[in-house]
Amino acid sequence: MTACLYALRNNKKVLLLEREAIGGQIAKSPKVENYPTRKVVSGAELSDQMFEQILELGVDFELEEVKGIEKVDGIFNVTTDYNIHQAKSVVVATGAKPRMLGIENEEKLLGKGVYYCAICDGPFYAGKEVTLIGDANSALQYALMLAGYCKKVHLMTLFDGFFGEKSLQDAVRKTANIEIMHNVKATSFKGDEHLESIIFQKKDGSVFEHKTEAVFVAIGQVPDNKAFEKMAEIDKQGYLVSSEACKTQTLGLFVAGDCRTKEIRQVATAVSDGAIAATNACKYLDKIGVN
Repeated sequence: MTACLYALRNNKKVLLLEREAIGGQIAKSPKVENYPTRKVVSGAELSDQMFEQILELGVDFELEEVKGIEKVDGIFNVTTDYNIHQAKSVVVATGAKPRMLGIENEEKLLGKGVYYCAICDGPFYAGKEVTLIGDANSALQYALMLAGYCKKVHLMTLFDGFFGEKSLQDAVRKTANIEIMHNVKATSFKGDEHLESIIFQKKDGSVFEHKTEAVFVAIGQVPDNKAFEKMAEIDKQGYLVSSEACKTQTLGLFVAGDCRTKEIRQVATAVSDGAIAATNACKYLDKIGVN
């Protein structure tokens, strides 16, 4: 939506294609407290306000899923499940989804004690004990961050060690209020209106119940960029490879937000990418003589 905003303000005709609902991951966040100028706002409200802003500026909007894209004689043909749209430039901003555990009550308790972004939602549990599931760099970074303001962090891993950088592993092991438990697998979340506990299974097959009111699942993200694989390079994790200018290997094709290769995936960096991608797309259009 930020890409739309900048393109519209550059007097370009813009079509926004959305597969499900506007806002992506942020729309599902119950509270957003790390967006400049807003002390607290729901993700849904923030998304709605962004959408209203670009609607007033004249964006065209279609609820369609993009299935593929190709460039022929300088024109992009964007195929969806309903139509084929043509454009002189395209910004891909399809985001990514947190990798889920796929266990009982996970979706039911999402945002009600079950979270995937400690940066976004961790501060709500300052001074309390929380649980973290994961064993790679993101999980280790989350553990250290949460330990800075939570009473205790219970770090649970599926295997018998970590897969992150050694410096992070060492820092986690040296942090007094991080309690580590290896070789445990979460099998279900318990709770009606809010998370109350997690059922874990040990390597020997025995199970135990772990009481907690908040769990942060950090087992990776899942981008869905298959529709663009012929037009842009995709790394081993499935992210679109781009420069900090949000350019891809195809002239006129830009990428913004969580779907691209980057270190920090937050609403503020997504907004930044949108501004950069759209500004460079407008420069490209001006260069080829498109008003």
